[in-house]
Amino acid sequence: MGVLSAAELEAMIEEATVDAYTEDEQLTGLFTLLEEHLAVPFTTTVLGSEVTVRAVDLTPGGRIVARCTRSGMRQAIGILELPLPSPAPEGAQWIEAYRHWAG
Repeated sequence: MGVLSAAELEAMIEEATVDAYTEDEQLTGLFTLLEEHLAVPFTTTVLGSEVTVRAVDLTPGGRIVARCTRSGMRQAIGILELPLPSPAPEGAQWIEAYRHWAG
């Protein structure tokens, strides 16, 4: 995944939120396309430990989180804080679009 321009990110956000009027509807639209396009599982490093991202989820509190596992333990990490591996997994541009939208 190359670095996307602000215009490319805006176009992705527009695609995800085309019929969304409220912030909650926009969030749901972005989550739907992120969930649809992000190739999971993938591994990344969080605080020096390798974790496997198994899925993404939308919490009742309105946060998109990565469902991570390591050595049988599970933890949800906010997608805004999730470090991406290099190379990034397929569909990671939707994480970047969400980060851009979240500001």
